[in-house]
Amino acid sequence: MILITGAAGFIGSYVAGKLNSHKVDDLLLCDDFSALTKQANWRTKKYVALLPREHVFEDLQKWEGKIDTVIHLGARTDTTLTDDHIFEKWNLAFSQHLWKYCAERQITFIYASSAATYGDGRLGYSDLTAPEYLQPLNAYARSKNAFDRWALQQDKLPAYWVGLKFFNVYGPNEYHKGRMASVVYHGYKQIVQEGILRLFRSHRADVPDGCQARDFIYVDDVAEIIWFLLKRQPLEGLLNVGTGQARTFLDLAGALFSTLDKEPHIQFVDTPEDIRATYQYFTAADQEKFKTTGYSKPFTSLEEGVRRYVQQFLIPGLYY
Repeated sequence: MILITGAAGFIGSYVAGKLNSHKVDDLLLCDDFSALTKQANWRTKKYVALLPREHVFEDLQKWEGKIDTVIHLGARTDTTLTDDHIFEKWNLAFSQHLWKYCAERQITFIYASSAATYGDGRLGYSDLTAPEYLQPLNAYARSKNAFDRWALQQDKLPAYWVGLKFFNVYGPNEYHKGRMASVVYHGYKQIVQEGILRLFRSHRADVPDGCQARDFIYVDDVAEIIWFLLKRQPLEGLLNVGTGQARTFLDLAGALFSTLDKEPHIQFVDTPEDIRATYQYFTAADQEKFKTTGYSKPFTSLEEGVRRYVQQFLIPGLYY
């Protein structure tokens, strides 16, 4: 039996659907299921039970001895929040509790870290770099890095564990995320409603407007990697989950306009003050370690990912 935290959220609900597609239905879904904006993410999934996040550890007593895997994707992910206490509760303490639960029972533990832990990138984007040397730029990233650091210091380990450093994930089921949803999602809405796409202006002289670059990874690739790790368990520790290729926001804009068969019309706007100082101008996963896993499925290109997302999900208004 597999426990998935964050199961009503973006990646968590997609992973639940991916497991269902592989005929894995013995799932325990954990999250705050009261949010109306997220109910479509999980209502069609096949599962055994819903476990409300607030008292999940009490509820787990009912399933003692039956759980063999925890996929921990639940977290507070709003990078604009500045309250460290919120992140310490949900991204650090909650994760530590789950780790100990898995270590004591010898359960597999796969959890979501983040490429945000790499900060401004001056130290590179290698998952071989020890977390204590990294300098995250916001409270969310600091909490993720703190747990990575804590995990690597533990003597008592789960049966198998890996911390996934997600880069810029986009795709279906992110519709509830508001400001934190991907540029693909917001860009699609802007183009359809107004005929234009707004991108952040560069505030660095060495980076032209629209040439800020990200390692964009389609959510289906993320889910396939998690499925692969569950089946093969090739290595333990921290692992980058990105394509290894940085693409500019102008590339993304071109993919959107092409998919919608429209002429590009881009408007540059100032990066909001509350995120300007912590804005990443470049990300790209170092894949040296990832290549040793044996995962060989090609990554979805940005153009193909945008096309699939827009045509198969956004235009018809569907969830995965």
